[in-house]
Amino acid sequence: MSSIILEARDIRYRYPRGMEAIRGISFHSRKKEKIALVGPNGAGKSTLLTMFNGMTRPDSGMMLFDNQPIQYDRASLRVLRKRVGFVLQNPDRQIIAPTVYQDVAFGPTNLGCSDAEVRDSVSRALRHVGLEGFERRPPHQLSGGEKKRVAIAGVLAMDPDVLVFDEPTSGLDPSGSEDIMELCDELNHEGKTIIISTHDVELAYPWADRAILMLKGKILQEDIPEVAFGNPESVRMAHLSLPMLLELHTELQNRGHALQGKKPRTVLDMMNCIEALFEQSKKPTLPGSITVCNADTDPDALLQGWLASHAQIAIGAMGTRAKQRADTEKITLSFTYGVIDKCILKALRGEDSLILTTAGMVKRVSQRVEAYGRESGSRIPVRDLNGTPVTDNRGSP
Repeated sequence: MSSIILEARDIRYRYPRGMEAIRGISFHSRKKEKIALVGPNGAGKSTLLTMFNGMTRPDSGMMLFDNQPIQYDRASLRVLRKRVGFVLQNPDRQIIAPTVYQDVAFGPTNLGCSDAEVRDSVSRALRHVGLEGFERRPPHQLSGGEKKRVAIAGVLAMDPDVLVFDEPTSGLDPSGSEDIMELCDELNHEGKTIIISTHDVELAYPWADRAILMLKGKILQEDIPEVAFGNPESVRMAHLSLPMLLELHTELQNRGHALQGKKPRTVLDMMNCIEALFEQSKKPTLPGSITVCNADTDPDALLQGWLASHAQIAIGAMGTRAKQRADTEKITLSFTYGVIDKCILKALRGEDSLILTTAGMVKRVSQRVEAYGRESGSRIPVRDLNGTPVTDNRGSP
């Protein structure tokens, strides 16, 4: 069975009395993939995104969803838009109701869900984006980041297979941007296909499974980020800059250093490259450990007792609910983004750390640490608050 969920076949689109915005694009997206459309303003990114759920119909070519051509009658689009959720760049254009509850309930209500089903969908969606208790709040009283979360909750309430974000971090401060991208990671880990548009290469490079560089309605380059951004000529043609880590890696190579392994996508990867350049006669200290707290289920007493016996430890939080719990319990956080890699770096220095995260992401911690161990040969213990090894159910902690 094919894993392709969205596909474009030689699609073209010209705005009425305007320029040709999409000029013969073909590509596909697999289920559970994270894709970043990257390019300058006017590249055609937003126009292409609107074709994924039928808001825009190509003049020629074909869009397919789940291996079936998209149909543009009202009934077919209704089904498609339940399965492909779209989050606009400006949440004020998407939020239409006088309260948060009514806005998030709009989709399930229009789908004919019962009152009980609507309440359940709204509650689940608001909890997912960290806005429990906001049901009666008027949207105009919310911050930009909170409005963005309401817009996402409105889409999540319909439980789509694919989530499409047009410039997801537009208008947000760095902290708000980190929170939204972390939420995208969490949703992807739960099985959603995530497609974003952005002109921010530093955001797209470490995040995406696949990057698509666009310019003037065409695809310039499409591949894993190390390859898509690894061609300086394509990057310059797209009016973009090389990601900082990739530029540093290239500079080291240009200076005659033989760098082994894959190109770096994170600071941790870059540190491995740099350390590999030095012959170290002294063996590193034994690695520290990473402890994982399930913020959804681990009781307060267990967490507080663990913290009391581990003073001065570095603590990171992944996910909105984990950060909310840290705030409620007045836990000072050392990391709020890139948490797993930062804790691995701590462990490599012989230091222990704690990660607060949501139930769905506990396994992700062990998977990432194990993957690093396979690449580097370093074995870093991952445990829960009781000291039990955490595994990804494939056998080893």
